Amino acid sequence: MFEQVSIYLTAMILGIMLFFSFVIAPVVFTTLDEENARKFIRRIFPFYYNVNLGISFIVLLFFLFLSKLGIDLYLILLVTLLFVISNYLLMPLINKYRDGKQDKKFKYSHFLSVVINFIQMICLVLILI
Repeated sequence: MFEQVSIYLTAMILGIMLFFSFVIAPVVFTTLDEENARKFIRRIFPFYYNVNLGISFIVLLFFLFLSKLGIDLYLILLVTLLFVISNYLLMPLINKYRDGKQDKKFKYSHFLSVVINFIQMICLVLILI
């Protein structure tokens, strides 16, 4: 039962990430003006990261409980740690660089967050196959 729930939760994380990346973000930036889009994104990203962090942590605990100590454990651990890094280290930097009009640093840190997101999605797919 726990194994099946961990699969569903892993798929849920991936689904949330795909929906956010390919539906929410594009709609926000094509619908709202820059100021309101920025406000919305700054409010929703912490929620996005913390929900996915919580779910990935639960999956990690399930894997430990099930003694799934193989590659899947390390992949979900990486996904979980990357949510922590993205939310608590990278996002504040991105906001700081954007507010300070440090475009080069902003673009680099934003690109890094996109790469991290992509790596997490690959890890989740690998867990699910």
